[in-house]
Amino acid sequence: QVQLVESGGGLVQAGGSLRLSCEASGSIFSINAMGWYRQAPGKQRELVATLTRDGSTNYADSVKGRFTISRDNAKNTVYLQMNSLKPEDTAVYYCNARDVVVRPTRYLEFWGQGTLVTVSS
Repeated sequence: QVQLVESGGGLVQAGGSLRLSCEASGSIFSINAMGWYRQAPGKQRELVATLTRDGSTNYADSVKGRFTISRDNAKNTVYLQMNSLKPEDTAVYYCNARDVVVRPTRYLEFWGQGTLVTVSS
């Protein structure tokens, strides 16, 4: 099977930066899209950013210009560089991998366990 392991969360002051990483492990042949979602206390999980294998990106309006998603396809790893962090960015950040091929099976998606990002004012 496939496991997604996130790292890089923590406590940071408003205006600061953090970089999240997520590595997908297992007998992976290919992953189409990798991305990040977040869930703040009392709120639903929401999209932060996604990046397809061919380089197409999608960002939530709230993070455009501040967050950058990148990916190392050879390492099945996705990164999220978060700059100019705001208290409202506080949430558990989840890594997602979509359309994953582990031959001979294609899986819809996998999720990581989440990493907490706390931005103090």
